[in-house]
Amino acid sequence: MYGRARKNLSNCFMMDKSPNSPFLILGRHAIGWAETVGSVTVMLQKTVYWFLRAGMDVRDTLTQMHEIGVRSFPVTSLTALFTGMVLALQTGFSFRKVFNEPLYVGTVVGLSLLKELGPVLTALVVAGRIGAAIAAELGTMNVTEQVDALYTLGTNPVRHLVLPRVLACLLMVPLLTIYADFIGMLGGYIIATARLHIPSTIFWNEIRAIGLEEALHGLIKSFAFGLIIVVTSCYKGLRCTGGAEGVGRATTSAVVVSMVLILVSDYFLSALLVSFGVG
Repeated sequence: MYGRARKNLSNCFMMDKSPNSPFLILGRHAIGWAETVGSVTVMLQKTVYWFLRAGMDVRDTLTQMHEIGVRSFPVTSLTALFTGMVLALQTGFSFRKVFNEPLYVGTVVGLSLLKELGPVLTALVVAGRIGAAIAAELGTMNVTEQVDALYTLGTNPVRHLVLPRVLACLLMVPLLTIYADFIGMLGGYIIATARLHIPSTIFWNEIRAIGLEEALHGLIKSFAFGLIIVVTSCYKGLRCTGGAEGVGRATTSAVVVSMVLILVSDYFLSALLVSFGVG
């Protein structure tokens, strides 16, 4: 009796070694995540190394800046304009119900755009447009063995493929964020004056009253978001396998992972910056 009970108890704590065991599945996922973090770290280390050793390839970097920044102006403009307009509209009518006057519309629009909506929405737009393009381009080069050809010719792919995109994204995403903040405030101004009948001087005085810390808060976030987008997209593209189907999976994964990381990191960056008194 005692021996049978002891055997049953030991079987309860014995790890199931079948392929569908939850322990093995969890272990495989943990190893996969650790491998991903290690590979991304190595890629970043090589990027910094080649930047310090060889500097910036001006022509390739300018080409990527044009692709990431200039070509993203139309969609960024539309997103920021209507975001500012709906912010002003909702704020004005909500405060009118509470205070009988559309108060603090400029303050709400300015703070919301500078600290949160400007950096986040710009990063999401860039992730959807540029992240997909980078992952698809590098993934196609990888499955057609063009990346292997660079290794054969003695050229490091990180220097010629990753570094220009990283520099361009780190430069252009903050500039796009500043541009989106301005366009969003312009959209809020249009609604505030035309629909809510707020004097323009009151609206812009409330905007000017916002401190430099709030603007710096969003600018720091935009640098972090730009790094997340380009690192995720380059990693997914360079690790792509499986032909055209694999390129499609890598592109989708790059966009989804970038957007999720942007939204998750937004909270932690906000908490960290607030704790240091930035914004």
